This record gives sequence, C-alpha cells and structure tokens, in this order.
Amino acid sequence: MSAPRFGFLAVFLVPALPPLSAWMGNVSGYANVFAWFPLIFLFALLPVADYLVGRDPSNPDELEAEVLEQQTWYRWLTLACVPIFLILLFWSAWWFAHAALSPLGKLGWLVSQGVIGGVLAINVAHELIHKAGRTEPWAGGILLASVAYASFKIEHLRGHHVHVSTPKDASSARFGQNVYAFVLQSIPRNIANAWRLEAERLARRGSSWWHWRNEMLWWSALTLSYAVLMALMLGTPGLIFFGAQAIGAIVSLEIINYIEHYGLSRRELGPGRYERTTHLHSWNSNYRLTNLLLFHLQRHSDHHENARRRYQALRHYDASPQLPGGYAAMFVLALVPPLWFALINPRVRAFSDRLAAG
Repeated sequence: MSAPRFGFLAVFLVPALPPLSAWMGNVSGYANVFAWFPLIFLFALLPVADYLVGRDPSNPDELEAEVLEQQTWYRWLTLACVPIFLILLFWSAWWFAHAALSPLGKLGWLVSQGVIGGVLAINVAHELIHKAGRTEPWAGGILLASVAYASFKIEHLRGHHVHVSTPKDASSARFGQNVYAFVLQSIPRNIANAWRLEAERLARRGSSWWHWRNEMLWWSALTLSYAVLMALMLGTPGLIFFGAQAIGAIVSLEIINYIEHYGLSRRELGPGRYERTTHLHSWNSNYRLTNLLLFHLQRHSDHHENARRRYQALRHYDASPQLPGGYAAMFVLALVPPLWFALINPRVRAFSDRLAAG
C-alpha cells in the first residue's frame, strides 16, 4: 500500500495551533491557560490518539516507491511550509508582544512556539536539505535560519549521516546517557562541527573560512536579519521571542535526535572504520498520526539507509529496532530518564542480542 495522498495535509494542523489557542483564550477569558494548548495537543492528546488509531498500514514496495518519488504533490507540500511557518513566526511574535499574558502565559506561548518550530521549521527543513538541486536545500536553509540553527544543514548531511551510531556522531546518544546530558553536549558540538566542516571544505579549495562561499556566514547573516526585523517591529519583546523560540526549536530537535538513535551502534570493522549504515541503525516508529504530522520522520530507519528518498516513499521495516510509541509519546518519556531507561534499555539489549545471534 502506498502513502495516503491527502493524509499529509494533517501537518498543517500544527501551524493552526497558535491562532486556535489565541482564539480560545479570547473567547474563554483564559488566555494564559490556552497559551499552553499546543503543548497539551502535541504531548497529551496526540499520543492518546496515536495509540487509538494505531500503526500506519501504508508501506510502498520498491516499484510504488519509485512512482511516488515522481509525484510533485508531495514536494509542494513541504515547500508550502516555508511561507506558512514564516507568517506564523511573525504573527506569533506580534501576539506575544501585544497579548495580555501573565509571565506563566508568556512562557507557555514561547515553549509552544519553540516546539512548533521544531516540527514545522526544522523537521520540514530536514526533508528539504536532503534533496538535489538548489530550490529545496535553499528553502530548508531559510527555515533553519529562522530558528537560528542553520548549522544543521551542514552538520546533518556531512557529519551525522556519515558518523551516525558511532562515537564520532554528536547526534547519537550513548546507551545510559540521559536526554539532558545529551542535549547539552549535542548542540555546541553540532554547531562547532558545522563551522569546522565548512572551513575544511573551503581549505580544500584554497580559501580561508572567512570567505563569501562559507554557508555558515550566509545563514548566520539571515538569522541576524530575522532578529533585527523582529527588534525593529516589536522592540525588546520581539528579540526575546525570537531567541526563546529558537532555543525551543533547537532543543526539540535534539530531543528527537536522542530518541532516534539512543543506544544503537554500528559494528567497528577496523580502527575508525564502521559497517555501512542500514535500517538497523535507527529507531523506527510506525504510528499513523505522528507519521502524517511529521512527514514520515518516524520511518527514520529507511531514511538513514536511503537518505535521498522522499518522505512519501519511505518504507517501514519490521527488522528495524521499534519504539513502543510515536515520537510525541517518546518525547515525553525521554524527559523522565528513569522511565525512559526502564522501557527502552531492555529493548536496546534485546535488539543487540538479536543482531549478535545473526
């Protein structure tokens, strides 16, 4: 069975959450409570709905996958997220600056916008930057710059996909490492890696890192432009909003990275040499609703085996290590390390034993 053609329109529920929250807050008179509604929707209502709806039965065979790859409908859905997110970002900043919210309500609004940035900016950018040509990678860069994490465009492609599930990868959590330690380690390492990778690329061309071809300089300038525009429009509240939503989006991404690769490792064939990355080196989750809301990000095992494959053509593999729930549920679980370790560590051990047994 192939991917649902219109099912992925569900992703546009995500940018509808802040305006819906603002409307419900105005109508009810509880604006501070409803500032938290996007988080309630994503991390309480969605996991319950995910379990009720169940797993995704669509799983294209190789021939269907080739056909799906050629259908531009799916490409335009991801590209449409770029203007939608940017409009939402500036509207959300305006609301933050002008709504009569208490400090607790403002915190809820900022955290909600940050998580939505992780879903609609970074996740969509992740799909776009993997594609050939210029349009989609540039669109991905524009999204990533809006949450101040354009380094992801470089490090993810040239770092993470090369070193995934090895000690060299800043985005692969070690067995027994809690999510808080992982996030504090992964963010600075990934940013530093991106600058290093660009400097090395330019050095091979005989140029210094301070060269106009350095992508990190371009995207950093764009991020600064967003921040300046926010400040010009809204003053200090605009700058606070921009910085806070960026931190929220970045942290959300790194928590997902934690979930996707926790405890998995590729076999070392020799000093610094590892086996080829396959669908056995990423956690997979096949719950239908979060699959649709995240453009099949949960079929992460196939993504790492076939990095160029478009989201609609990604396949589910029963042989991959399987998470016990969708990413929304796993996100919450990861925030409570004792519960995460109690549920996931036995799965890591069982999967490792299965691989060792052949």
